[in-house]
Order: sequence, then C-alpha cells, then structure tokens
Amino acid sequence: MATGTFAESGADLELVGIHKRFPGFTAIEELNLTIPAGSFFALLGPSGCGKTTTLRLVAGLEAPTAGRILLGGNDVTDQKSFQRPVNTVFQSYALFPHMTVLENVAFGLRRRKMADPLEKAHEVLRLVELDHLGGRRPQQLSGGQQQRVALARAIVNRPALLLLDEPLGALDLKLRRQMQLELKTIQEDIGLTFLHVTHDQEEAMTMADTIAVMNKGRIEQMGAPQELYELPKTSFVANFLGQSNLFTGPVVNTTSTGISVDVAGQKITVPIDRAHRTSGEITIGVRPEKITLHSRKPARDAGVNVLGPGQVIDVSFSGVSTQYLVDVPGAGNLIVFAQNMTFGSDVQEGDKVWLSWTIDHGFGLDDDPADAPRFSPDLDTRTIAAQHLLEDA
Repeated sequence: MATGTFAESGADLELVGIHKRFPGFTAIEELNLTIPAGSFFALLGPSGCGKTTTLRLVAGLEAPTAGRILLGGNDVTDQKSFQRPVNTVFQSYALFPHMTVLENVAFGLRRRKMADPLEKAHEVLRLVELDHLGGRRPQQLSGGQQQRVALARAIVNRPALLLLDEPLGALDLKLRRQMQLELKTIQEDIGLTFLHVTHDQEEAMTMADTIAVMNKGRIEQMGAPQELYELPKTSFVANFLGQSNLFTGPVVNTTSTGISVDVAGQKITVPIDRAHRTSGEITIGVRPEKITLHSRKPARDAGVNVLGPGQVIDVSFSGVSTQYLVDVPGAGNLIVFAQNMTFGSDVQEGDKVWLSWTIDHGFGLDDDPADAPRFSPDLDTRTIAAQHLLEDA
C-alpha cells in the first residue's frame, strides 16, 4: 500500500546527551536514544516523567539545555519547528471547523505550494478510509473519524518523523482499541517513523515495535513490548507496564540454573538467566495471570513454586477474568488473574488457598531492595503513577 505519495520511508531519530532543565527542576537527565527509520516507537510513563518534554524537544517547540537532536543524520537541534520535517498529531486534533475534511488535509500542501494538493489529499484520505467524507465539516464526524482526519493531515506532507501526542486519549475505550489497530496498520502501510507518547501501557504494547519506559527524566528500560513485560528490570517497570507481585528476601540457594529466595519462610525459585541480581537480598516477582489458585496444598513439583496458605480477601469479576486478592502472612497481598472458563467461581472471599506458578515465569529485578519503592499489587497503573508523583513532590 506504500505507493505514490507514500513511497518514501521515515528517517532515523537520534537524541544524544539530551538534558532539559526548567527553573527549579530538571525534566530530562542525560537522555540517549536512537529510533530506527520506519519503526513505531513509544515513550511510556506517568505524567511528569519527561516524555512530553522529549516530544516537544523533537518537534522544535522547546530547546534542549544540552545535547543534540539528529534526524536522518542531520543535526536539527537549532532549527525552528517549521524548518523540521516533523509533524505532530495532538489529542485535541486541532482541525479547522470552517473547512471541509478535504480542505483540512490539503491545507498544508497549499501553504507549501505543492503540486496537485487536492489529488494528494484524496490519496491520503483513501488510505484512512475517509475519502467518501471529504466534503463534510469536522463537527459532522465522529471522534474516531476526526482522529483519522488529523492523522491524514499530518502524513500528507510526508514528514520524516510523525509525533503522536496522546492521540487517542479523547476516545472511548472501544473506539480507542479499534484505532490502536488502525494506527498500527497505517504506520506499516506508509513506512514512516512514528514516535508515540502515552501513559497508557496497553496502548503502547498494542502498537509499538519498541517501548521506552520513562521515569523521572530517564529511561528505566527499553525493548520490545513482550521483553519488557515478561522480564522487567525494575520495580517501576514491573508495576507500570502491567501489574506484578513482588517479593523481597535473601538468596538462600544457588544452582547453575536457578536461585532460591526466602519469602516468608518459604523457598521461591527464579531462573538464574531471568534474574538481574543473584546474591544478597533481592526482589523477585511474578505476573498475576501466571498464578494458579488451589483449595488444597499442591503436591511438590521441582518446576513449580508454591506459596501459602493465604486467605482470599477480595474477588472482583471483570468479564474476561476474575481478580483475586490473597493475603499471605509474611508475603503481603498478592493479586491473581484467572480467566473465566466456566460460569461462577470455585474460590470465594474468605477461602483458604495456596498459590502456585511455574518457576520459569518468575523474574528477578535489578533494584536495590533498600531503595526500591514499595507497591501494593492491587493498585492499578494510574494509582501507581500517582504514587510516584507524590514521592517526587
């Protein structure tokens, strides 16, 4: 589909030694980042982590205190925003209400005195499947349609880099999920470089090839969505990108394949190649959906961790799954997700249960347990983000 107007691919984006300081605080501290041409890259993090400031630096709306910004190998650090081959799609869409959809998309082409502006506008509207609505005004469109018009207007100029600033935040949940898939398809079709800024971890994992999780002006971890989810490096990443049950304790046994940690007097094992620390006191974890609940203590199995007994203190039905909160003495409250395969649950509030998970599903963090923030596993990601903001205050 990447033909005609959209035959050109995007460009590499490179941030070298970027610092950004405002009076009284530092927004970005020593940021080094390379985004390959043609990739869909997401900056993920809570409000105040520096992701929006990074986007504004790339767009030319802010100047770095130190460092360089290179686009396609060219240093654009000192260029004004209008001089950079970069376009931005904002959450508000910013469409001209007095113009038709077609005129909105052709507007930038006409200002640049490009040849055949209407033909190019029709082509990009066909790409986002809105050419049949070219004669309508923005207020006559749904939120999702307006979002696609804003996207069409941004990509019609063939920018080397497209910046997405929380572009789906104004949409309802169902439409937002639909647009996540559509945006990813469009990016693959046209081959441009997309830099997407969001606080929504599901949105980042659905669309991006690579995610950089930001915290306090720095990148805590960067990699493919599955890599970050299955093998988080810090407690912040483990809890912001999904939810995790974390345990801290001393390493009591080490073999060539695994390390065992004392958790509330019980031995929990983690594969040694999935642990960032292997001695002393460390923090290990497991995702809630990896855990199985048992009404009786499971038989011993060398490949399985067992923790308990504990008591179910909360049961929450969410449709696809049921969430259980289990209080295990000495280990705290653990969260468990169980897919709803049958009608009704066999486990009720107040029940005595044991928890088990395959050893290979565990992970060990790089955090120093003395410095690692403590999270309650029943908090959602927005609450966790709020906790970090309070800690920063």
